[in-house]
Amino acid sequence: MTRVEEYRAALRALDPPAWAGFLTEHSGLPGPRGNLELAKALAEEADAATLDALVATDDEYLVFCGVVGLGRLLAEEADGGRRSELVARLRRHAADERWRVREAVAMALQRLGDADLGRLVEVVGDFAADPDPLVQRAAVAGICEPRLLRSADMARAAVRACACVTASVAARALESRRDAGVRTLRQALGYCWSVAVAADPGGGLPEFLALTASADPDVAWVVRENRRKARLARLL
Repeated sequence: MTRVEEYRAALRALDPPAWAGFLTEHSGLPGPRGNLELAKALAEEADAATLDALVATDDEYLVFCGVVGLGRLLAEEADGGRRSELVARLRRHAADERWRVREAVAMALQRLGDADLGRLVEVVGDFAADPDPLVQRAAVAGICEPRLLRSADMARAAVRACACVTASVAARALESRRDAGVRTLRQALGYCWSVAVAADPGGGLPEFLALTASADPDVAWVVRENRRKARLARLL
């Protein structure tokens, strides 16, 4: 039994009103790493009302768990209006000032991808075109996950997202790039390209290498950081 399965069993043994206390007790915070396995377990067990209640709190870990769970709801939702509402909620949370909440959005998108890659590609394309750099960050961080990039089509979708977002950074005025959100986005691009290219080097490597012709300082930084990743360095 995996840790996620163990936590799911533990949650089922409790009444839902006791879940928030259990989550807090086993969050791993304060500390260097929050309990991701518990968050994934909660995301699979909680109903919509429970997730909404967690998101409505001011507790970062509880909000984190609730947002991860929104990805499961999105994966299961058949109604177009409800899907749009959930995507809009994830978009808002992607711009949260708390980094764990932003990471929860990426995990929620990955949960969607586990169930429906086509819908993930649609949402990622939408987020990548958003002017908010933190929403763009959610797009590339969400799709650049190795378990989702097992086909050439998905790898190409990840490369497209990285290319779109990188171009948007290069198009920004230099003075605007000191914004914290842009710096956060740049950090994500500093590893996401290597994940996307490694999934399909034949298709992705030429697009990545084309970036080396850019004189833009931030694009050059993105290229340099990705070249340092072992997954990409072995291909060069």
